[in-house]
Amino acid sequence: MRRTKAAESKTTTRDRILEAAASRFAAHSYENTGLRDIAADAGVDVAYVHRCFGSKAQLFAKAVQATISHHTIPLGTASDLTIYFARLLFQRDGAKSANKVTALDIMLRSLSSPDAMPVLRKFVLDNFVMPLAGRLPDPAESRAALVAAFLMGIGILRRILLVKSLREPAGDQVEELVTKIFGYLLEGSDLCGSTTAGVREYGKQKS
Repeated sequence: MRRTKAAESKTTTRDRILEAAASRFAAHSYENTGLRDIAADAGVDVAYVHRCFGSKAQLFAKAVQATISHHTIPLGTASDLTIYFARLLFQRDGAKSANKVTALDIMLRSLSSPDAMPVLRKFVLDNFVMPLAGRLPDPAESRAALVAAFLMGIGILRRILLVKSLREPAGDQVEELVTKIFGYLLEGSDLCGSTTAGVREYGKQKS
């Protein structure tokens, strides 16, 4: 029983450090974030942070990873993926999720950092581009990278710049256009031709 309690305590403290790290990295650049600051926010000694994560780069990578722990690309067809990504972009921001630190928040703070950039590149490739590419038609990796770029670009306009026309689209026109683009990238469909299976199904589920 003692081991179980000790393990639970250690896990809770580790999660607290990750939470503090994610908040710090989302508010400050990689260079301006110190392990002592994170340790103070988490209420632990900096030596404990070193023991748990080894270095700032390793903690940075784990903090970014922790922000997407509840997001996984679902199994299914390319049409299912079209629906999934369209929903992901246009889901309404609730009070709880609006204040939640995201991987995008952290990435934007440290994209220009020479130390953080390799960590971020590996994160995007390992957690999004390569897993998605394995399920797409050729050129698969380029399609997956374009989906990532599209999601990040729209995410910046919606979440960071608060562009109203993308946060509150007029009617269904914007969502239909975005879904067609996902259909083209994910299903290899004709962008200007008839609607894709994903677009049709997305429209049915919304009505």
